[in-house]
Amino acid sequence: MSDMKMPNAAKTLSPEDVKLVKKFLSDTTLFLGPDPEIMQNHDLMPRTDVEDKCIKKVNETHMIAKIRDRIQAGCDEGYEMVEQMGAAPGAKWGDVITGVYSASGDLAIASAGGVLIFSTLVHHPIKFIIKNWMNDPTVGVREGDGFIHNDSRYGNVHNTDQSMILPIFHKGELVCWVASTVHEGENGAIEPGGMPSMAESPCDEGLKMSPFRVVENYQIKRDILTFLQNSVREPKLQYEDMKVKLYACLRIKQRVEETLNTDGPEALISTLRLTMENVRAEVVRRVSEWPDMTVRTYIIQDSTLRENCVVKINCKLTKTGDRLIFDFRGSSPEFTNRATNTIVAGLKGMLAQVFLCYVWPDLPRGQAAFAPIEVITDPHSIVNCSYDAPNSQSLMSIFTGFTAGQHAVAKFLYSCPEKYTKVHAPTFNMINTFIWGGVSQHGETLGNLCADLNGMGAGARSDMDGEHALAPIFATMADIGEQELNEEDVPFLQLVSKKMTMDAVAPGKYRGGQGYTMMVSTKDSEQWGFMTVCQGAKIPPIQGLFGGYACGAYPLCKVKDVNVYDVLLNEPEKFKHSIAEIMNEQPFEGASYTTHHMGMGFEISKKGELFMISQGAGAGYGDLLERNPDAVIKDIEEHLISQGVAEQLYKVKFDPVTLSVNYDATKAARNDERKARLARGVPFAEFIKTWNQPKPPAYLQYFGCWGDDVDTLYAGGPDITRKANEPRPNYMRNPKDVRIDELEARLAALGAHGDEKK
Repeated sequence: MSDMKMPNAAKTLSPEDVKLVKKFLSDTTLFLGPDPEIMQNHDLMPRTDVEDKCIKKVNETHMIAKIRDRIQAGCDEGYEMVEQMGAAPGAKWGDVITGVYSASGDLAIASAGGVLIFSTLVHHPIKFIIKNWMNDPTVGVREGDGFIHNDSRYGNVHNTDQSMILPIFHKGELVCWVASTVHEGENGAIEPGGMPSMAESPCDEGLKMSPFRVVENYQIKRDILTFLQNSVREPKLQYEDMKVKLYACLRIKQRVEETLNTDGPEALISTLRLTMENVRAEVVRRVSEWPDMTVRTYIIQDSTLRENCVVKINCKLTKTGDRLIFDFRGSSPEFTNRATNTIVAGLKGMLAQVFLCYVWPDLPRGQAAFAPIEVITDPHSIVNCSYDAPNSQSLMSIFTGFTAGQHAVAKFLYSCPEKYTKVHAPTFNMINTFIWGGVSQHGETLGNLCADLNGMGAGARSDMDGEHALAPIFATMADIGEQELNEEDVPFLQLVSKKMTMDAVAPGKYRGGQGYTMMVSTKDSEQWGFMTVCQGAKIPPIQGLFGGYACGAYPLCKVKDVNVYDVLLNEPEKFKHSIAEIMNEQPFEGASYTTHHMGMGFEISKKGELFMISQGAGAGYGDLLERNPDAVIKDIEEHLISQGVAEQLYKVKFDPVTLSVNYDATKAARNDERKARLARGVPFAEFIKTWNQPKPPAYLQYFGCWGDDVDTLYAGGPDITRKANEPRPNYMRNPKDVRIDELEARLAALGAHGDEKK
């Protein structure tokens, strides 16, 4: 036997020792990073003893409803203040939310308008403040304080969103919080506009404000303000919107205090708690009405915004009893040096939009509407990334995650025996717009975006076509703004704006709503540029429903070596108002015409060059052969589709001059197409034999699970795999290095290197 001495068994610590160890750990904590305990939990905090006592004292239904309406009106009033006075485009056009939170940090009542994704995201930073600063002698939380925050790893969608948070006290006791959150845009990242697609680490994403105090005695601290202004490209906007958010919070605080003075703190605390608990209980009740079943779907992203690739967002939605579970396991691993990842809270926020905007819009806005719904993901996946991965373009993955959820939920709604919500095909889900930055015609440094992203085409419903350029999926009551007002501040013009794009609609028995064309050109600055961010230039980012089609794929087109303003001045007849005409006819002599993926990094533009994109269309619903022929003709008359597309897809026969429908010929053509479909069809078992492949093809950079095996994730090739529950870094090479290697290989093949490489 070995004579080695065995260590003594671990000594059980006494209560005094435990207390000493905790104090040591607290005193020597070197860094308070993002807190997984806070960030992974989207449910309500447990009811506190104070809340329980208040509810026992005040619980009369009419009293609760009266106070809730009063607080709701205060939130809406604060929202209007931000929208009317805010400097950021996002503030002017509704990318805002205001709300009242419980003393524990849950968002109880939010403004009716604005960005509803914030409803389930903005509570995290308040809980961080409560957990870490409330009792910290160097910080504390006092009456008159205000905290600022933008780091998405501590809450919110991405770093462009800044929150102002105020605690509300009554006779020395904390009774609730109020907050205002705005998509500010510029934040000092490596690209202007706040959403850098070139970010390779969180350090490239600009300001990273974990929650900290920036207001004392209701006054913004000038020293911290100056630091923040020096950290961004738009210092005046930074100050103006901090003041706007602060005064909006103070207005909501005034309304809360009026309630405290008239009805007492117990009534307020009881109202906030019961509002959340009642909404949560109602969601559970409604879920229990759905049939027990499972739906599987997926959405594909076609780039990382740096390189083309195939990125899978995998979704399985299961309802059993009163539980509804979104399972995103099998989705792509995170990209450790790409910005298209999201923290899981962002994904949950967008899934909440499915319900708040499209399924149960009658529910009060607040955190409780999504609280009982469960979400499962793999660790360090593109929908639940690590805190070391950049996420400034999180919209790419949370919007595709939203569509996967919307697609799956629609199939549940279709299966409900009694429907209270219309079945809805997916709405277009990408922010097709121009992000811009540089020095304006007024000599100011700017960086922000066009609100055209708020004009996404709506999906078709079970009984009607989708509406055109309706609203973004994250805010049903946002605005697309007035471009003419924007052009007073920036040195470029939208030469074509809000023009419907022909033949880009998603067909179906009911077609999706259409998007519109945008053409921009720099005019009054030599220091100006654009970037665009989008999935779907090669593979549509949405799916159709029950036979309806997905939207088209939308590229970015550029025309360079031309000054289009000279053309407009001297030969205006050469300027065309559609992308197809300009790119096909190439009317400007000597100009270069190129087509690209819409994920474009920031690029300096010269005066008169054209950058052209299209807003996307919502998905179609139902079989095309069931579409009313008269509706097809109406689409032709409204220039949504061409005659050739109408005849080819819908099999409608009509006079090309008068557009009168030949109903008998149409019926015959559609019957022929149905027979042709049957002739093309093969039994399912035979189809699977030829369709299924054991691995993704080698010519695709593919990321995510393949088939039903969600435990194995592919990471760029058929032989590059990892276990889904064993996170590993997933780095992409710099596209410039890849291109240099390609060119050097060609030189080597030609023998042009000589001895240079030895």
